[in-house]
Amino acid sequence: MASQRRLGLQNQEQTSWTDDLTVCHLSGIGYGTNRIYQVDGTSTEAHSLEDGWLRFREDECFLYGVFNGYDGSRVSQFVTQRLTAELLLGQLTLSRNDADVRKVLLQAFDVVERSFFESIDDSLAEKANLHSQLPEGIPHSQLPQQYQKLLEKLHKIEQEIAGGTTAIVALILNNKLYIANIGTSRALLCKSTADGQLQVTQVSVDHTTDNEDELFRLSQLGLDVAKIKQCGLIGGQDSSRRIGDYRMKYCYNDVEMLSPAKTKPVIAEPEIHGGQSLDGVTGFLVLMTDGLYKALEAAHGPGQANQEIAAMVATEFALQTRLEAVAQAVVDRVRRIHRDTFVSGGERSKFCERHEDMTLLVRNFHYPLGEMSQTSNSPTQGGRIYPVSVPYTSTQGTLGKTSVTLSLVMPSQNQMMNGNHSNSTGDETTPTLTNSQSPTATLQSTNTHTHSSSSSSGDGQGHLFHRHRLPHTLQPDQDGRVEPYVDFLEFYRLWTVDHSEQTVAGAQ
Repeated sequence: MASQRRLGLQNQEQTSWTDDLTVCHLSGIGYGTNRIYQVDGTSTEAHSLEDGWLRFREDECFLYGVFNGYDGSRVSQFVTQRLTAELLLGQLTLSRNDADVRKVLLQAFDVVERSFFESIDDSLAEKANLHSQLPEGIPHSQLPQQYQKLLEKLHKIEQEIAGGTTAIVALILNNKLYIANIGTSRALLCKSTADGQLQVTQVSVDHTTDNEDELFRLSQLGLDVAKIKQCGLIGGQDSSRRIGDYRMKYCYNDVEMLSPAKTKPVIAEPEIHGGQSLDGVTGFLVLMTDGLYKALEAAHGPGQANQEIAAMVATEFALQTRLEAVAQAVVDRVRRIHRDTFVSGGERSKFCERHEDMTLLVRNFHYPLGEMSQTSNSPTQGGRIYPVSVPYTSTQGTLGKTSVTLSLVMPSQNQMMNGNHSNSTGDETTPTLTNSQSPTATLQSTNTHTHSSSSSSGDGQGHLFHRHRLPHTLQPDQDGRVEPYVDFLEFYRLWTVDHSEQTVAGAQ
């Protein structure tokens, strides 16, 4: 009976009621599955895709979310379906104020988790029944062969009820943005400033053992936070908040580190930010699972993955003509960076032996799309500011709200383009500068913890670089790769000349 009910639930998921909802075409989704690399650079998939996402609109209410599932996709897919039902079936109207919206979001997450555990009631009952048929006090590995089929059934049931998901959800109502997050997925609000720069602000907080607020919460439950921080993981995951995960919610007393807790240490209560007015905003919103930014951090080191990803998105806005292509191109680029770092055998290759699923959702707010997808036949005066990656610095924290402004002042389109630029989802090239053209990059960062600011155009380590267009004479090998063709010398020479000219002009 239980197996029939589970089959019925699977059939319902295949033909979901959300299929009739209006997909928001002001957004795009990109994703990549997990990979484990071999010594020769080939890779395999450790498990099927476990991430989930949603992007719907109902009248003037817009709902977006990405969900980083683990130990299976059951929880992430359940949340995708049920959370949509809890928020887009009339619960949110234009008359709602900020307090009302926050209340609705809190209630929705609570209902979703309780509903998920109700959905596995039959599995839990079947698990208890199977346990009752096994001899007590004997480890499963030492049971006679006659219990093998029971153990196989028990293992299958345990797989069905295991797993959970983090969540980052964005809601736009009355042209106000609300962010609700649980766990380690992130939201970045990227806005164009009056002087043409791109301001990048993380509007979510990572719920990890590095979060002092989370450690304080856990300490109030009677837990040894020093031991938790040293371990860095809670129940095998680095997130201290998540949806699902039956073992961490109802069997945490069986975990030595968590057994002293007065109540559930791992919770599904979202942290909510907003509403933030979007009136007059030009830019874009980024929602991403931790698989994306952690892959970039593995390749480049911790520090400014947010800024790099925002820069990649802004660059792809100029190159692509569809939001789907923008999001997918960024995911593909991060995957390529991660793989190249592993294959290089360099200092950080040991951190890039594998990566998890990665999902990126981009929502556009009037940001220009496809400006460089075609070259212009007439000269263009002036220049356009394009975001770029910036050097890493240990003073830049990622916890809390961080606002970063970054830009690259480039020559006009006709001066930059060297032939037609084709759209790509892999290792895109950037336009070539002539000797008389000097790029200028600036970084201004404000962090609620460090209160630091800096201005930089490169650190000499190649984090900010100029890449020449790939000559037609270079032929790809059997893996589609070519020999390295990045030349830093001309870039830094131009920057030095430009910097010197500015210094002389200032002195005059």
